[in-house]
Amino acid sequence: MDEKVNPGIEEEQKPQPPAKRYIKLKPFSFVMLVFGLVLATAAVTFFALTTGEDKVVDVVSPPKASSVERKEFQKLYDAYDEMKANYYDEIDETAIIDGAINGMIDALGDPYSDYLNEKEARQLNESISSSFEGIGAEIQEKNGYINVVSPIKNSPAERAGILPNDMIIAVDGVSIQGMSSSEAVLLIRGEKGTTVTLSIKRGEAAEPVDVKIVRDVIPLETVYAEMLDDGIAHIHITSFSEGTTKELLSALDDMEAKGMKALVIDVRQNPGGMLNTAIEISDLFVENGKNIFQFEEKGKKTEVFVANGNRKITVPVAALIDDGSASASEILAGALTESSNIPLIGIKTFGKGTVQTPKDLADGSNLKLTTAKWLTPNGNWIHKKGIAPDIEVSYPPYAMLPFLDPSTEMKEGMLSPTVKAAEEMLDAVGYAPGEVDGLFDEHTEHAVKKLQEDLALETTGILLGDTTYGLMEKLREKIQEDDPQLLKAKEVLLEKIGE
Repeated sequence: MDEKVNPGIEEEQKPQPPAKRYIKLKPFSFVMLVFGLVLATAAVTFFALTTGEDKVVDVVSPPKASSVERKEFQKLYDAYDEMKANYYDEIDETAIIDGAINGMIDALGDPYSDYLNEKEARQLNESISSSFEGIGAEIQEKNGYINVVSPIKNSPAERAGILPNDMIIAVDGVSIQGMSSSEAVLLIRGEKGTTVTLSIKRGEAAEPVDVKIVRDVIPLETVYAEMLDDGIAHIHITSFSEGTTKELLSALDDMEAKGMKALVIDVRQNPGGMLNTAIEISDLFVENGKNIFQFEEKGKKTEVFVANGNRKITVPVAALIDDGSASASEILAGALTESSNIPLIGIKTFGKGTVQTPKDLADGSNLKLTTAKWLTPNGNWIHKKGIAPDIEVSYPPYAMLPFLDPSTEMKEGMLSPTVKAAEEMLDAVGYAPGEVDGLFDEHTEHAVKKLQEDLALETTGILLGDTTYGLMEKLREKIQEDDPQLLKAKEVLLEKIGE
């Protein structure tokens, strides 16, 4: 049909559409035409995407579960998919993945390997970087419980009477059984001036005792030196930190200026620290060319570290060790006894012969794995065995007495194992409590009153609160003053000086 234009039509008037033309097809033919066009379009698209220099993507069939390269994880994937599909409630995917990683770490059976999720790693890093505040104790997880490796010298933990091998059952009333050491640290550490209550179980004591510790700034000093009688210097290294070597060299200069004739090097209750620091300090005592220790990494040849330093200790030396001497302390102890024939005095060391390496993961979480083991100069692996002293000298029995709970009242007429422990303490520090039989009688009351007089406290004769704290502090001071291991070391060195 021809289009017609009518002159004089107003601009508002819209033109009419042209007449439509139609092609007549049978229904079946139309369907087949549409299907053919779809196939042709798909073929052209596939060709354009998969050939030529400008191809966009490789089109492949999705991999089947059975073709995944890491087949050992297929069961893990299946379990995850099953939980996600069929668990009755919504699942926390992040928590599930973190739990799976924790499970793998736990399956290693290694208390020194650990995993911290992003939140835990951030909290731990913040608490470490912001300040050195807390109670000052090295801890480790062992058989599902948190044990003290060693308190740090002059720390709140040491002042409170915490000892190596004390088991921490709870923190502020919250059970920490089953926690990793890193998780427990987050609960124990805190700001200066705040109080944390640890439930401590020691030795064969039937019940744990709550110990309140006021957190404080942890001492940064790691070397303490004093000149004893007869020109014998006593240097105590409390940890192997970044500045420890420099501190030790300064202490040696000071002792030499004071006429040092012999040296007692003391690593009791030293939980360890940096590997490089242990090597540097060991080098001072080992003749050049002799072994300091050996280092074994997975799939690599054993590396032997030998002494090669310029400065050496030339005076006679004895070393003090105990069950709180761990890790880097044991590297030094091994080098002293096996490469320098320096006598070790005290009791067997803790027994940690592995090295850990922390690795930050992409999401901010942290994986700490045991990546190597170290051996003594002669190739002995002391892990879980410790290093035995050449001269065994135990701590006195009163050094292992259980805690006394300051909130528990003890007075005349009471009979209990706790009263007996209190009598043993009173007897050890010079207050005569009468017969040590667990009965709080008039002799015990008299001893408590004398103690209260010396502490400038009200003389009630009742053992409670500040009186209990004062008694335990006097016991701690006695343990430090009457040191049988140090006395034995002096005896050994006096013989060497006289030779």
